[in-house]
Amino acid sequence: MRYDLNLLPIFVALMEERSVTRAAERMGMTQPALSNALARLDDAVLGQQEFDPATAERLLTIAPNGYVEFVLVPAVVARLQRAAPGIKLRLTPYGNDLVETGVVSGTTALVLGRVIDPPDNLVVQHVMDEGLACVVRADHPEVGDTITRAQFEGMKHVNIVPPGRMRAGLFQALAQQQLKRDVAISVTNFFAVAEMVAVTDYCATLPALICRRLAHDSRLKVLEAPVDLGTFPVEMAWHVRYRHDPAHRWLRNLISEVAAAL
Repeated sequence: MRYDLNLLPIFVALMEERSVTRAAERMGMTQPALSNALARLDDAVLGQQEFDPATAERLLTIAPNGYVEFVLVPAVVARLQRAAPGIKLRLTPYGNDLVETGVVSGTTALVLGRVIDPPDNLVVQHVMDEGLACVVRADHPEVGDTITRAQFEGMKHVNIVPPGRMRAGLFQALAQQQLKRDVAISVTNFFAVAEMVAVTDYCATLPALICRRLAHDSRLKVLEAPVDLGTFPVEMAWHVRYRHDPAHRWLRNLISEVAAAL
């Protein structure tokens, strides 16, 4: 491993001055340039740390949106239990605001969901693509094994209003196909959708992996949407300072493997 020795005087200046501003002035650098140099120094140090998932003990905060928490996180936790029992996760909500999650400041390890217009200090990675399907009650009096466009547009619908971009994605998909939807009730989580659909003649349009989970409920049946509603991406993002942190890299790889298995 070759080290950039030019980083050492910057580190010394910061330790002695105890101020990024004063250290930058002392080195004849701008504050952004000095901050970038410090980030490279962190990368060099973190990259040399050893990490053994079987024995490591860490608490990492992640911010999944409601979809990811329902579909992906349980499988991630199951893998952690087997491979890294000392790694604990703390979940914080991911809605519309990246800043509120703590990922922009680095207090949160990563966010999982849709990442739109990230700031320059975040790294964004595509995790998977997801489609959409419909759910109705198993003994629906009007809908059999398929649902037509006319049936879809003539039915009442259960809408889910999670924070974030997933809601916008569904509305955009419906608008692109000029598919009308008469919303009778809006709920805030996927469990509520299942209960609403099970006791009414309403329909819900949900991510396909959510529908796969709900298909185990004998009260419900999952159908293809009457038109192609396309897909939406699922992404994760993290602060640049964690690019080479071994524990963070290991967790990100595990999440990618779990998503691929889905």
